[in-house]
Amino acid sequence: MYDVIVIGSGPAGYVAAIRASQLGLKTACIEKSFDADGNSQLGGTCLNVGCIPSKALLDSSHRYSDAINHLSNHGIEVSKPKLDIAKMMERKNKIVTQLTTGVSGLFKANKVTQILGHAKIIDSNHVEVISKDGSETLETKNIVIATGSSPINIPVAEINNKDIVDSTGALEFDSVPKKLGIIGAGVIGLELGSVWSRLGSEVTVLEAMDEFLPMADKRIAKDVLKEFNTQGLNINLGCKVTSAISNKKDITVTYENNGNTTELKVDKLIVAVGRSPNTENLLDKNCGLSIDEKGFIPVNDFCETNVQNIWAVGDVVRGPMLAHKASEEGIMVVERIAGKHAEMEYDLVPSVIYTHPEVAWVGQTEEDLSAAGIEFKTGSFPFAANGRALASGESAGFIKVIADKKTDTILGVHAFGPSAADIVQQGVVAMEFGASAEDLGLTIFSHPTVSEALHEAALAVNGQAIHIGNRKK
Repeated sequence: MYDVIVIGSGPAGYVAAIRASQLGLKTACIEKSFDADGNSQLGGTCLNVGCIPSKALLDSSHRYSDAINHLSNHGIEVSKPKLDIAKMMERKNKIVTQLTTGVSGLFKANKVTQILGHAKIIDSNHVEVISKDGSETLETKNIVIATGSSPINIPVAEINNKDIVDSTGALEFDSVPKKLGIIGAGVIGLELGSVWSRLGSEVTVLEAMDEFLPMADKRIAKDVLKEFNTQGLNINLGCKVTSAISNKKDITVTYENNGNTTELKVDKLIVAVGRSPNTENLLDKNCGLSIDEKGFIPVNDFCETNVQNIWAVGDVVRGPMLAHKASEEGIMVVERIAGKHAEMEYDLVPSVIYTHPEVAWVGQTEEDLSAAGIEFKTGSFPFAANGRALASGESAGFIKVIADKKTDTILGVHAFGPSAADIVQQGVVAMEFGASAEDLGLTIFSHPTVSEALHEAALAVNGQAIHIGNRKK
C-alpha cells in the first residue's frame, strides 16, 4: 500500500514524488517512456524533448550567430565559423542525459520507488501497471496524475517524422534546412524558428491568427514582431494552412490569406500549433473521473478532481502548459495530502519566450485591466538608455511596469530585451510580497546591470525616472 502514486515523471510528477517522500509519504512514480536500453526515461517532455534540449540549441545557435554577425562590433575579427551540427546535437544530448540521470539519482536519494510501465487508473485507490512483463495492480491512498502533454498533429500537415515534423523532430535535424517552414507563431514556433534561422535556414512562419502573441503586452508584441522579422524570421499572420504535400524533393505548403491561396515550397516543415493533454487510455471506464472534450481533467483551485483522493496537475489541467507551473502544482498537491496548508498564486505564474532578445511577462496587461474596469498607471524604460545593455550591444526592447492607479500596487511586469526572463522574475518576487511601484523604486539595484531598467520603469510609473525625460519634481 502506497500513500501516493504519481503517474508521470515530468516536471510535475518527479517534483511531486520527491516532495511527497520528503514529507514521509510512501511514494511511487510510474513512467511509461523508456530508452533504448529499456530504462525509465525520466523527466518528461521538458527534460527529454522540450525545455532543456531546445534551450541548449538556442544557446549554441546564438553563439554561432554572434560569431558571424556581432563579434566584429567588439573589435574581434574571426574567420568564418565552421558549423558542426553533429557536435551541437551531441552537446544537447549530453545535457539531457545528465539531467534525466539526475532525476533517477534524486528518486533513489529520496526513496521514491520507480516503476516502468503504462498506468491505468482503476479507481481512487488502485492503479494497474502494464509492462512488457505483464500487469500488476497497485494499491494506494492517493493518486496524482501528471502525464503531461504531446504535440498536436493536424490533418492538413500529417507528421511523418522525416520532413514534416513536430517540435521533437525539430530538435533532431542532422543538417540545416535551406528553406524551413513553421506552422504556428507561438512560443515553440518562435524558439525553434530562431534556432534554425541563426544557423542559416530561410525561415517562414505561418500563423492562423491575425494577432501576433495575443497573450503578451500589445506594444511588446508589436516590437517583437518587428525585431524578429529583422532577424530573418518571415512571420505571416492570418494564414490558414490547407495542405502540406511531401515528395522526394520538397514540401509544398498551401495556405489561404485574405481570400488568396498561396503555395510555399520548403525542405522541412515544423508543425507547432500547440499541445494536447496525455489522458488517452489513462482511465478505466468505471473509475468515474471526468475528462472534458479536449482531454483535460477538470480540477478546483487545489487540483482536486471530481473523485476523492485523485488529483491532477500540470499540462493535463487548466492553465498555461509551463514546467514551473506544473512543478508548483505538484508540490501543492502532495503538501495538502500530507495535511499541510498549501495553495498556488496563479496570477503570478511568469511566462517566457527564450528567443533573443527574450520576451517575458507576469501579471496583467493593460488590455486585461481595461476590460476589467481597473484604473492603472504605467511606467516603461528602454534598454537603449541602460548602460549595461549598451555596453553589451543588447539595447533592443524595454521594460514596462503596470500599477494600480490608487494603491500603486504592481499589477504586471512586461519585458522584451536582454535577460528579460530574469528581470521579470524580480518582478514576480516583488508582486508576491504585494510591493508597490514606489517600493521597487526605493530598492537599490546594482550598477551597471540590465536590471536597472526595471528600477527605472518602476520609478517612471510615478513620473520619477532619472534617465528619461518628463519626470515629476
